[in-house]
Amino acid sequence: MFDRARRLRVAATLTSISLLAGCGVLSEDGSDVENKLTVGTTSKPSTLDPAGAWDGSWELYRNVFQTLLSYPTGSSVPTPDAAKECRFDDSAQRVYTCTLRPGLTFSDGAKLDAAAVRHSIERIRRIGADGGPDGLLSSLKGVQTQGRDKVVFRLNKPDATFPFVLATPGMSLVSPAAYPADRLRSGNSLTGSGPYHLQAYRPKGADSGADLVRNPSYKGFADRKNDAVTIRYFDDSAKMVKELKEKRIDATFRGLTAEQIVGLQEQQAGGGVKVTESPGSEIHYLVFNPKDRNAANPAVRKAIAQLVDRAALVDKVFKGTSEPLYSMVPSGIAGHTTDFFDTYGQPDPAAAGRILRAAGITRPVSLSFWYPTDRYGSATALEFAELKRQLEESGLFRITLKGLPWDDFQSGVRKGSYPVFGRGWAPDYPDPDSFVSPFVGEKNAISTPYVVPEITGDLLPKSRRENDRSRAADHFVKAQEVLLRDVRLLPLWQGKMYVAASEDIGGTEQALDPQTVMQVWELFRKTSW
Repeated sequence: MFDRARRLRVAATLTSISLLAGCGVLSEDGSDVENKLTVGTTSKPSTLDPAGAWDGSWELYRNVFQTLLSYPTGSSVPTPDAAKECRFDDSAQRVYTCTLRPGLTFSDGAKLDAAAVRHSIERIRRIGADGGPDGLLSSLKGVQTQGRDKVVFRLNKPDATFPFVLATPGMSLVSPAAYPADRLRSGNSLTGSGPYHLQAYRPKGADSGADLVRNPSYKGFADRKNDAVTIRYFDDSAKMVKELKEKRIDATFRGLTAEQIVGLQEQQAGGGVKVTESPGSEIHYLVFNPKDRNAANPAVRKAIAQLVDRAALVDKVFKGTSEPLYSMVPSGIAGHTTDFFDTYGQPDPAAAGRILRAAGITRPVSLSFWYPTDRYGSATALEFAELKRQLEESGLFRITLKGLPWDDFQSGVRKGSYPVFGRGWAPDYPDPDSFVSPFVGEKNAISTPYVVPEITGDLLPKSRRENDRSRAADHFVKAQEVLLRDVRLLPLWQGKMYVAASEDIGGTEQALDPQTVMQVWELFRKTSW
């Protein structure tokens, strides 16, 4: 999701969880909640309907919806959640069966049974929303029910990653009575069966946020350590940090700049704040849109790849909280390579000029670079300013920068309006497949068609026959050679995850799942303080 952004060695995917006594949150019976927290983030949902989002909206979904499988704390292997048991029924890995836990219900009182599961999955494909998760279901042939508690997924090809797909928040289960089969649900409410109910949602304004209260009917793996959580959505990470320092919030997650992380780490030495650092696999990259004449030219894309100085980018903008990324599969994930460094080496304006001249380009190339102003934190503007400086300093490019709020930015992406734009990506699941398959095909997570049969018709199918995922790595090494050849996507940097919290907040080390989605049920206020 996210743009997810989502996870690794040293970068600034930097996120924020703010925990305070959430004002106005009531329990299901209307009484005031005692054990409540507030989580702040710069990652606001793009929609409340899981069929419409393949992005950072998943952070909310994980806490209010269930999936058949999920990731208990400390696990990177899909484990039953709404399901009691799931397994492949054949050696060819084309029939996958899940048996549901008994007694599951949605917040509207409807039963979560096999028919509801089938409805939830089939509507994703039927709606086919731009930017929605239907691209994850490319291997699904059909869904069948057997009685009230058994669901059978028949695949059109072997796919050992299918259990990982079912564990993503994009496959959240919804009530058939509340979610139309052929269109997205609108409005500011939702109906789920997850650890929390959504009591109120405020998409805009200074108090933008989501109020969550413990779901008394929840049956799943989550061990909730609090009774209620308010998620606050900040447009500006500076305001979020200010409230943390003023003790108006107790922690921050997603969206912090490098300077803010360093400052909080320095403050940690004096007490009052604890900064938790976790490995991350969230990546940031550029997307080239073939609808634009200049961006469609391979020579232009390769010249940019020859000029971008990732080391300078992460040093100047991220102050050691990120590291250069030279392949779409990041360090720490099987199949990681350094293809872009091996091919282009150090930034070289002379070599970039030769690439352009060989294609008959003798004048500076004009391009507009677009980025979201409120999705990945305040550092995004600095990041793109540095990219503009690097490219224009060569004398080969003239770059115009354009920033928009996330909703407006995404609207332009879906319309194909931007020649070049920046995105972040947090993996759908901890597997190299999640760094390749979402970006290729006619419909994909970047809403920019990238049809490449060598990957979608050969390498991905071969990799998905490997139940032992370590044996699939070679296929992704070859897939990345294709991505390198085309330069439709240009990897820039990858990041760590940081949670800064007041000293009286526990659970920060356990709060991130392998998709680096915040599991707010792990957070709690220490009683000894």
